Amino acid sequence: MKIHWMFSEADLQAIQEATAAAELRTSGEIVPYIVERVDGHDEARWCGATLGALFLSLAAAAVNAQIGLWGGPHLWWIALPPLIGGGLGYALAGLDSIARKLIPQDTLEHRVRLRAEAAFLEEEVFKTRDRTGVLVFLALFERRAVILGDEGINQAVPEKEWQRLVDDLVAGIRQKRAAESLCEVIGRCGELLERRDVERREDDTDELDDAPRVKDR
Repeated sequence: MKIHWMFSEADLQAIQEATAAAELRTSGEIVPYIVERVDGHDEARWCGATLGALFLSLAAAAVNAQIGLWGGPHLWWIALPPLIGGGLGYALAGLDSIARKLIPQDTLEHRVRLRAEAAFLEEEVFKTRDRTGVLVFLALFERRAVILGDEGINQAVPEKEWQRLVDDLVAGIRQKRAAESLCEVIGRCGELLERRDVERREDDTDELDDAPRVKDR
């Protein structure tokens, strides 16, 4: 699982402890959720193959126009450049840094949001006494984060305040300090909920497990 290269067991333990500490000041129930990627994004590979085939075909035509390189059966010169270019483009699109550039940004945003909403239901973040669950969702390949609050949270916290935390999480992923950023943002979640009067009750119990959920997808 690729995700373990970025999150050691010590990192996961630190995230769990940060979650438990944040919940001491509020009735909010914070659920950290991390995925390596939300989707296979196969279209990146085929986009790379198409661009590679087009580029090498044009390059071969340009070289021939300049120096008349073509010789032998013309079929080979027509068939080989797009085949070789397509193969190279397909292979290069397997690199994360290139694949991300081949996928429209709004597509990434949409897929990450859908996966976060699915995680919210999957982990039953809604299943708290006062509807005070909060999902903190990270998608590492996509370099995206989503924070989803349940009904009791959304009544207290404006969405723009979550966006500041989301932006900091995304910056942390880009800087390859996702674990530290996640711990920091979870702590700030606790502070924000306390400031917004999502108060801890005297009979408050830990309703949702504090351990981070870690998935390939």
